[in-house]
Amino acid sequence: MVHRIAVLVLDHFAPLDLGVPGQVFHAARTPSGERLYEVVTCSEGRMPVRCEAGYTVLPDHDLDVLDTADTVVVPGVHGGAVLRDGTISGTLRAALQGRPRVMSICTGSFVLAAAGLLDGRPATTHWAEAPRFARLFPRVALNPDVLFVDDGDVLTSAGVAAGLDLALHVIRRDHGSEVANAAARRCVMPPWREGGQAQYIDRPLPDEAGGGTAATREYMLANLDAPLDLAALAEHAKMSIRTFTRRFREETGQSPAKWLTGQRVRHARHLLETTDLGVEEVARRAGFGTAVSLRQRLHAAVGVAPLAYRRTFRAADHVRAAAAEEKA
Repeated sequence: MVHRIAVLVLDHFAPLDLGVPGQVFHAARTPSGERLYEVVTCSEGRMPVRCEAGYTVLPDHDLDVLDTADTVVVPGVHGGAVLRDGTISGTLRAALQGRPRVMSICTGSFVLAAAGLLDGRPATTHWAEAPRFARLFPRVALNPDVLFVDDGDVLTSAGVAAGLDLALHVIRRDHGSEVANAAARRCVMPPWREGGQAQYIDRPLPDEAGGGTAATREYMLANLDAPLDLAALAEHAKMSIRTFTRRFREETGQSPAKWLTGQRVRHARHLLETTDLGVEEVARRAGFGTAVSLRQRLHAAVGVAPLAYRRTFRAADHVRAAAAEEKA
């Protein structure tokens, strides 16, 4: 059954944010080419909505279409009361309640927060708007460093292009890596991006003396299963430990240890999804050494144990295989 996504558009909408759901979710298809998602747009009263890029759009639906949606997406906004004082109309607030899954792109998180959907929950938004968000919505557990936050039925993403990351993540969660990777190829984009949005925060550029850490990052990726201590990495980069740590953070937005852990978790997830290797072997190949260490790191990253993670994606594979067999 096709999954219906309703995009709720407000005045001052961010143009790219509005286009992301239709572009990325329409690229998700079965092996036989059938679309897995239907994307529709709506506005309050089916009224025209205008963006600051100088044009107006007329959505096909009013808010009633939200009652038929499996997922609601709220694009970012560049102005209006929700950014100014954290309020939305009572009609919008009521319309967003009780939905099976709600997502926001960029400052669309302000709308979800104003609707009370983020109280006591983790969320993110565009880094430049994080101080304003924290001031208006102190009950939200804001994390301005990540590209997106998946809290089950409520998901939020950082600025603009992070909406692409979140859409691919949702496809991956719904249908597995193979479908998500194919959608990414159709959109001519990477299936994932390294690090978080901290690397994009406006800050003075590092001076060029001594070079960068890119070559050492490549070395780290090629040797995830090896012990990689900070001193050895600094030596590889031909820097002091202090300089290496500072420059690494300037270039990635993360410490070397945090970045390396993220890459190891990502590799472990790939192995769990695509191989039948035992958990101990996955842990060894990913550089965690023991299944206990892998279990702790994976649970911290995605909230589940290795075998539960594998079952989730294998279940998606089995559903796709059964559907293909039934069609044949």
